Amino acid sequence: MIRARGLTKRFARVVAVDRVDLDIDGPGVVGFLGPNGAGKTTTMRMLTGFLPMTEGEAIVCGHDVFESPLEVKARVGYLPETPPLYPELTVGEYLSFVAEIKGVEPSRRVARVGEVMEQVGLGGWERTLLGALSKGYRQRVGLAQALVADPQLLILDEPTSGLDPAQLVDIRRLILELGRERTVVLSTHVLPEVETLCDRVVLIDHGRVVGSGGVDELAASVGAGSWLEVRLSSAPVDTPSRLAAIDGVTSVTELSPGCFRVEGRGDVAPRVAMCIHGSGASLEALTWHAASLAEVFLALVGAES
Repeated sequence: MIRARGLTKRFARVVAVDRVDLDIDGPGVVGFLGPNGAGKTTTMRMLTGFLPMTEGEAIVCGHDVFESPLEVKARVGYLPETPPLYPELTVGEYLSFVAEIKGVEPSRRVARVGEVMEQVGLGGWERTLLGALSKGYRQRVGLAQALVADPQLLILDEPTSGLDPAQLVDIRRLILELGRERTVVLSTHVLPEVETLCDRVVLIDHGRVVGSGGVDELAASVGAGSWLEVRLSSAPVDTPSRLAAIDGVTSVTELSPGCFRVEGRGDVAPRVAMCIHGSGASLEALTWHAASLAEVFLALVGAES
């Protein structure tokens, strides 16, 4: 869906995006992360043809963004950070207008507008003026306009911004459903949202990609992988060496008396439990700690900074 090489954007002497390479295919949801000013929005604008690149190339949905920007725009659903709404139009009028300029067949427009309104929770709002909507509902309309042409690629810049908790649940559920049948690139600052929704993460800082892959893969690359906490009510002196000798265990760290951090390849918990039982020690708890995206984010951004 997206192939970018050397994507660069300069504003006078400021390099906002610096030789970015991207390969994104679908279906699935890809989280596009980075601190404020990292270059996320600028990259999204270049990929959708709304902002010209200074250098590099980008192929989106089989078309060169520089040579065929209209072909790209016709095939991509884009929700910018601030949805492009006309306050004097009603919800129905605006979505019908977007369907027309996106090339939706005239015979399908009314039905398609109705479908996307139901998808994003706007059923019954077709006669409401856009200018009268709250920020959360403006976000829903923005998502509806991105969906109206039924694109195979969705690029969403902060799609849950301004939504209340009930709306968040609905929109996140919709994004998961959309990711089953198309590619969704999602920019957000909410790390738990990325962990919940995304199959893969692309992390950008100072205009450069500093990490790409699954959360576990990235965590392993910065030494923040998943680990097993072993807590014993009584621990023989040789417990660390016994744990270290288990097949698949790569490291053992004593966190406190009777409490150990065990890292390993695959699921070592059953073998750890058997080892403890065989040693005569009293096992109090085994707790699995999943890799944290926050740890990955801070490690990679900190290293880049």
